[in-house]
Amino acid sequence: MKKREAAEPEPFLRRVEPWCVGACSRFLKPGSGKDQVWLLRNRDGVASALLLYSRRTLFPVFGGRTDIPLSCFIRRHFRGVRFHAVQGCRNEALAVEAALAEMGFSAVDIIDYDLMTLDAEPAAGGFRCGPPGLILRRPDVMDAGALFELQAAYEKEEIIPKGGVFNPAACRLNLQRILKEELILSAEMEGRPVGKINTSARSFTRCQIGGVYVHPDYRGLGIARRMTAEFIRPLISGGWGITLFVKKKNAAARAVYQNLGFRLLGDYRISYY
Repeated sequence: MKKREAAEPEPFLRRVEPWCVGACSRFLKPGSGKDQVWLLRNRDGVASALLLYSRRTLFPVFGGRTDIPLSCFIRRHFRGVRFHAVQGCRNEALAVEAALAEMGFSAVDIIDYDLMTLDAEPAAGGFRCGPPGLILRRPDVMDAGALFELQAAYEKEEIIPKGGVFNPAACRLNLQRILKEELILSAEMEGRPVGKINTSARSFTRCQIGGVYVHPDYRGLGIARRMTAEFIRPLISGGWGITLFVKKKNAAARAVYQNLGFRLLGDYRISYY
């Protein structure tokens, strides 16, 4: 897709936005000149699918289509292209994985998630959770040092794929970017950060939240539920819908979001290469 065509896929992306907030965010704010978008038009010449390559990740946005000639396309365009992940709705990610497998690429780790959404005020019970003395506040770049332990633990537990190596310098840079560019809320007990939550993407009308983490010593006290409720309420009041994806095996986290009113939208998948 050429830059002059950037407005063409917007109606399609808005229609499928709840399922692909991360891809829409990358489309609206490309990371570098290496980012690329491939556009598929239907017989009427209208955008009907996208494949986005951003920061070495492939984001399929197919709108549920299954008739896309991916094998021929990927053989033609992806020889020599460096990528480390495929991310999107499960069926669409599976289609890309299958096409990559025909070229000899195999994933080293695959994680399946529940994709969840909320468009109304979170359940009132979420605002009454948490232990006495819990303080929630919005940190800034000066708090990077204090939050580093939480961010590092989150990345080790939730982000780094099987066989991956934690990079402290990259973690610090990512935290600084979050503090500068995203919305973030921290939870503190006795002056110590014990939890955090932030946006990870913002698209046309929706925010995707991520980075939700509570220190193991403080889990089971309602901190995650309170933190999430307080974080998303002003976003929803401001007209934003909320999307997130949570690991299917993380029953505790899924319960937190369900109790706040989130509903299941579908299956989400990230495969690492």
